Amino acid sequence: MKKVKITILKTTLQEDLAKEYGVDGLTTCPLMKEGEVYYADYARPEGFCDEAWKAIYQYVFALAHGASEIWYYSDWIKTPGVAIVSCNDGLRPVIMKLEATEIEALPEE
Repeated sequence: MKKVKITILKTTLQEDLAKEYGVDGLTTCPLMKEGEVYYADYARPEGFCDEAWKAIYQYVFALAHGASEIWYYSDWIKTPGVAIVSCNDGLRPVIMKLEATEIEALPEE
C-alpha cells in the first residue's frame, strides 16, 4: 500500500446558500487552509477534518491500493492516479486534490 498526497486546493463559501441557511457570520471552513498538504493511507491524517475524511476516504483507499484507471466512465479526471474531491459541507465545501504516490505506507508501531 502507498501513501496518498492530499492537497487543499480551495476553501469555498456558497454565499447565496449561506445567507439563506447558514448562521450569521459563517465563513469558509476554519479547519482547513488552502495549500495544506496531508499524507494518508488507511487512516485519517492527524489534524484532518473528520467529516472531510468521511467524504474522501474511499478515493484515498483506492489510490493507496493502486487504482490507476481513469475514474468512472473516463468523463471526470483526465490524469490517472489523481482525484479532485470535496468535503460534504454544502455551505462551505473544501476542494482537495488526491494523488497516488510511491511512498510506502508503513504499519504503525
